[in-house]
Amino acid sequence: MVTESPDVTSYEPELLDHVGSLRSDAALMEEYARRLRATAATLDGCPAGPEWSRPVLERQADACGTAAEQLRSAAEALLAHTRAGD
Repeated sequence: MVTESPDVTSYEPELLDHVGSLRSDAALMEEYARRLRATAATLDGCPAGPEWSRPVLERQADACGTAAEQLRSAAEALLAHTRAGD
């Protein structure tokens, strides 16, 4: 029995859509990080704000920043893979 490999270039539009989605998700994660840092700064100046809130929010913001970097790296790797199929 002989099977054919799918034509790699037939997946190109779909892969490019994924690249766009990954980049969009990275931008969202950067925005979440910005919002978390803004909230931390606001609570830092508020006497009623819990002491633990700023460090927790900063850690969450850092995690969002890391996720954004990883998503962007994944998008670039996928784009390179797509171009290699040309």
